[in-house]
Amino acid sequence: MWFKPDTPVLGDFEQLVLLGVRRLELRESAYGAAIRQEIHARSGRDVSINAVYTTLERLESKGLLESWIGEPTPQRGGRRRKFYALRPAGVAALRFAYQSFSRMADGLHDWLEAK
Repeated sequence: MWFKPDTPVLGDFEQLVLLGVRRLELRESAYGAAIRQEIHARSGRDVSINAVYTTLERLESKGLLESWIGEPTPQRGGRRRKFYALRPAGVAALRFAYQSFSRMADGLHDWLEAK
């Protein structure tokens, strides 16, 4: 039987972006370029900054993220950064995606980690 979950289904890149936001919001540095660097450093995926910003906008429009404009910084010539944080719906969607993946991978750990 097919059903529609209460939480939105996330694509793999959306999951990476939300995970990047979560990691960086703990250090109060969840802005576009830092999210892109975090994705590259942890996943090895070299993604364009445009793809990151497009995904951030889409996730915000779905109600999964919130954003705000920070204070001007000298290293950016007085320009402001836009910061992001997970909203409760984003936390729920990310947890649902993680739990679904974990259930599908259950029992396959040795195979998945084989070289």
